[in-house]
Amino acid sequence: MYYSTSLIAIVVFMFFVAVVLGLSFYLARRGQTAKGYYAAHGQIHWAVNGVAFAGDYLSAASFLGICGLIASYGYDGFLYSIGYLAGWVVALFVIAEPIKRLGKFTFADALDSCYDSRAIKLAVAISTLAISAFYLIPQMVGAGALITPLLGLPHYAGVLIVGITVTLIVVTAGMVSTTWVQFIKGFLLVLFCAALTTMILSRGFTATPVESPWNPEAMRADVGEKMWDKGIQLDENAWPGKPYVKAISSEGVESVMRVTDAGWITTQSVTIKPDGTRLVNGRTQSRDHDLSPVGTIARLPGDVERTGPVGPVEFFDILRQSEITTWTKEDLKSEDGTRTAVYYPVQRSGADLLKPGGYFKGMTSPNFTEKLDFISLMLALFCGTASLPHILIRYYTVKDQASARKSTVVGIAAIGFFYVLTLYLGFGAMTSGAMDVTDNNMSAPLLARSFSELMFAIISAIAFTTVLGTVSGLIMAGSGAVAHDLLENFFRIPMNDHQKVLYGKFAALLLGVGAMVLGVLFKNFNVSFLVGWAFNIAASANLPALVMMLFWRRTTKQGIAAAVFVGMTTSLLWILLSGDTYAKVYGWDPKTSIIPFSQPALVTIPLGFLVLIGVSLITPKPAHSVAEELAEG
Repeated sequence: MYYSTSLIAIVVFMFFVAVVLGLSFYLARRGQTAKGYYAAHGQIHWAVNGVAFAGDYLSAASFLGICGLIASYGYDGFLYSIGYLAGWVVALFVIAEPIKRLGKFTFADALDSCYDSRAIKLAVAISTLAISAFYLIPQMVGAGALITPLLGLPHYAGVLIVGITVTLIVVTAGMVSTTWVQFIKGFLLVLFCAALTTMILSRGFTATPVESPWNPEAMRADVGEKMWDKGIQLDENAWPGKPYVKAISSEGVESVMRVTDAGWITTQSVTIKPDGTRLVNGRTQSRDHDLSPVGTIARLPGDVERTGPVGPVEFFDILRQSEITTWTKEDLKSEDGTRTAVYYPVQRSGADLLKPGGYFKGMTSPNFTEKLDFISLMLALFCGTASLPHILIRYYTVKDQASARKSTVVGIAAIGFFYVLTLYLGFGAMTSGAMDVTDNNMSAPLLARSFSELMFAIISAIAFTTVLGTVSGLIMAGSGAVAHDLLENFFRIPMNDHQKVLYGKFAALLLGVGAMVLGVLFKNFNVSFLVGWAFNIAASANLPALVMMLFWRRTTKQGIAAAVFVGMTTSLLWILLSGDTYAKVYGWDPKTSIIPFSQPALVTIPLGFLVLIGVSLITPKPAHSVAEELAEG
C-alpha cells in the first residue's frame, strides 16, 4: 500500500492552512489602498521579496514534477531545473531594474509607460490572462491529485480547498498577504528539502536483499521450469507480437510475464476490463491488494549490502558505480477490449542514469526534429521565466531599483540551491524502495515517508503550500490585468482609490471561482503540457516586446501591440497543431500533424521580434522612447 489516510498529515496540513489564513486576515488592513492591494505599498524588504520570488516561482511542477522526473529518468529531469534557473539571468541583468523603474502595478504599465496606447493595454491584459490560465490549471489539477492519496478526499475537494484558501488570501490583503504566504512557503520548502537531503545522505545506500521479490535474480528464479511445478498455465499468444506471456494460476488469477534475453521476469500490471473492473496483478484492487512500491539498487560498488552515511560528492560517485533497478511501462490491448498497463523493471548502470538522453531523446537522437524540439523547449524555459506576469509584478513590491536587483539575487540563490537539492531528492527517491510505479509526481512525499510519518506529513503540507503560493501570485496577476489594465486603462472606467481595490478584489474572486471550475474540468488532462504552454506563450508574447522597448529607440506602440498579439496567437496555434498534442491530448496519430516539432519557441520568439521590427519601421517614430530614456540615465 502506498497511501492511507494519515491523521498527522491532516493535522499538519490544517495547521498550515490556518496559519496562512490567519496571517492574511491580520494583514487585511494593509491592502485597503490601490498601492497596498496591487503592490504591497512598495515597502517589502528586498530579502523577503527575494525569498517570496522563490515561493512564487517554485510551483508544484518544480517540486513534485522535477523530483519525479529525476527519480524515473535520472539526469534529464535536472535539465528542467537548468532551464528554469537560467532564465533568471535574463531577469537579473535585463528585466529587474527597468521593470521597477517603469511600472506601477502591472506588466502593461511598464510596456505602455511611454505610449499611452489602448492597444498595448488590451494585448498585454489578454496575454497575462492566457498565461495565468495555462499556469493556473495544472496547479489546481495538481492540488486535487495530491489530496486524493494523502487525505483520502476526492479530487474536487482538493481543488475547492486550495481555491477557497487562495481566494481568501488574495481578497483579504492582496499583494501584502500574497507576498508573506509566498515567503513562508519558499522558506519552508528550501529548509525542509535541505533537511530531507541531509537525511538521505545520512542513510546512505542499501542494496536489494536477495530474498526481496524485486531482487533481479529472484525475479527470474521464480519463473521458467518452477512455474509448471506450481500448476501455473501459460498463454504465450495473449498479445501476439509482444514480448509478454499471460500466466494463469491454479486459482485462475492472471499475471503478466515479460520475455527478455536473460529469461522471463515478473511484472506488475493494472488491468481494466470492458465492464470497468480494475484488477491489480490479476486481483481486484483494494487497500490490501495493490501495486508494490519500487525504487531499488541491484548492486553497490564492491558488492557490499549497505554504505552507511555518505558525503554530498560521494553520493554521486557511489551512484555512478551502482546498478539501479528502474521501472518502465507498456500498454497492451486484448481482442475483447481489455486494457492492461504492464510495469516492468529495467536494470541500468548508475553511470548511464547520470548521463543525458534518458528522457529528452533530442539530446542524443540522430533525428533532426527531435533535436529542434529539445532546443526549442530549453529556449522557452530560458526566455519564459523573465516574461511570466506573476513573476514580473513582484518587482513592484520593493521600494527602488536597487532593491529589485538585490531581491532578484536572493531569489536566484534560493531557487538555485533548491534545484541542486532536487538531484539528491530525485536520486534518493529512485533508490528509496518507496516509489509509486504509476505516479512519479509523488516521489518526494513517498521518499519522506520512507523516513518517518511526520516527515511525510510536513513534506505533503509543503507541497500544498507550494500550490497556494503559486496560485495566489497568478490570481494577483490576473486581478491586476482585469481591474487595472482592462477596466481602468482600456475601457477607461472612472475609479477612485477605493473602487480600484474593490474591482481588483471582485476580479480576484471571479478568477478564484474560475480556477476551481477549470481544476475540476481538466481533472484528467495532461497537466505538464499546460506548464509548457505558459512558458512558450510568455516567451513568445512578452519577451520580444520587453527587450525591444528597452534597447531599440525606434520601437513604436503599434510594433509592441502587434508583437504581443502575434507571439501569443502563433505559439498557441503551434502547440494545438503539434504532434505531441495530437497524441497526448486528442488521442490522434502524431504523424498526421502538420507541425514539424512540438515546442514553438524556436519559431515564435524570432517571429515576435521580426513583427515588432517590421511594424515599427512602417509606423511613425515615437517622440520619446524608453530606450532613449535609459540611455540618458
